[in-house]
Order: sequence, then C-alpha cells, then structure tokens
Amino acid sequence: MNDNHYQQILYMKINLTITGCMGRMGQQLIKSSNKNKYFKLVSLTENFKINKKINTILPGFNTVSSFKKTNVIIDFTVPECTLEVLKIASKLKKKVVIGTTGFTEKQENLIKKYSKKIPILKAGNMSLGINLLMYLTEIASKSLGNNFLSKIFEIHHKHKKDHPSGTALMLGKGIAIGKNKDLNRLIGKKYLNMKSFPYGKKINFNSMRKGEVVGEHEVKFSSGKEIITLNHEAFDRALYSEGALTAAKWLMKKKPGLYSMRDVLNFK
Repeated sequence: MNDNHYQQILYMKINLTITGCMGRMGQQLIKSSNKNKYFKLVSLTENFKINKKINTILPGFNTVSSFKKTNVIIDFTVPECTLEVLKIASKLKKKVVIGTTGFTEKQENLIKKYSKKIPILKAGNMSLGINLLMYLTEIASKSLGNNFLSKIFEIHHKHKKDHPSGTALMLGKGIAIGKNKDLNRLIGKKYLNMKSFPYGKKINFNSMRKGEVVGEHEVKFSSGKEIITLNHEAFDRALYSEGALTAAKWLMKKKPGLYSMRDVLNFK
C-alpha cells in the first residue's frame, strides 16, 4: 500500500445516519456532526413525512434505502422506533449508537439479541461527567455498604416524557452494582415533581419536569448521622451529541457486541 492510498483511508469520513432528525437531540446531532471532521451525514430519518431538505438531505423513513450507504446510525428516539432501526440495521450489518431510554426488560433483551449480529453501543447518557458519576456511585455504594440508604433525584425539561430518566436508572444500576445486586430488585418508589421524598430500604427516585432544564442528577447516601451527595449538572445539550459522535467513532473498530460509554472511556 503506497503512502497516498494509506492517507486516503486514514482521512475517509464515516458515513452517518441520524434517526429522529426533527427531535431535540436529532437537531443537536445534525449541528454537532457538521462541525466534526470525522463524519459525513448521508441520511436522516423521521417517523412522519418531511418535504423540505435539511443539510441538502431529504429525510426519509426507517427503511433499507435510508440506511444502505451509512456506516453508523445514531438513534435518540423512542423504544419502538429504536427496535425498528435495529431490525433493519442487523440485516444490513450497520453499527448503531443508542441514546434512547425507557426500554422494557423485554425490549432490553431484544437489543442484546441484535448485538450478537452487529456492534451496538447503548448508553442512558453520553456525557463524560455522567459516566464518571456512575463510576463514583458504584465505588461509594460498595464502600458504604448496607449501613447507608440511598435515593436519586433528577430534573429535566418539561418535554421529557419518561421518568425516572434513563440516566437516573443508570445511576441506580451503579448503586446496585456496588451492592452486587440486581437493579430490578432494588427499585423502590418512583415520584414525580415532589418537593421532597424519603430514603427507603430500596432506591427511591424523584423526577422533576420543568422549564428547559438540560439535566441535573443527584445521588444521596444517608446513614442517619451523615449524608454523602454526588451530583452532576448539564448546561449544554451539545455535550450529549458530541459524546454520541465520540461513541460512534469508537464503535467503528468493534466486532458485534453490546457496549457502553464505560467501554469508550475505559473506566475499569
């Protein structure tokens, strides 16, 4: 291989598809991908007909023709749409980054099934800070043991439909991993828009939906004599789209399997 050919391969852009292109994250991903030298946006999809071009691309539906020329699909939509995307992507052997949240246990198992055929990176949150917070949550949960009760609080914009957020559940999983237990058995009560909420023997969640808040998450551990608080606040939605693009670039070299941001960031 001569040097020119090697350089050409080195600088070949990754063909990218963004699903749910009219959504908040879809729009943000379009902006971020335009600024990213590693990607070339080749197709956009939505679940309704769009008659105007975006970035010289006419959005289509989730079909074989929409995904044919892409290398990787980034999906921030709803669970039903994500599974539709995975069905087509697995046939075409395309890589998929999933930022969608709110999956049922049955849907989670379907994602695992598809990951045996194609590389899938799934994360409840694409932010470096949040993934570090989960790592610290695991360490705290393991270190503090059963003498401390825990609870999780989160705030998101008024348009967010699911609660608790995927990130809150991810942090709950961090607590569960620290205790060497299954999260489904540790989930306690799920409150919405409560000013205060109690600790419990299980993990209680409180979700606030207001204004245009990008995202705030807080994990608390209490022994009754002291409280330890771990928290993260996001100010700019771009950190999620930039994280998703970092994940997509990382996924290009991977074999079929189910990966997380933890793998991308190499947290042990």
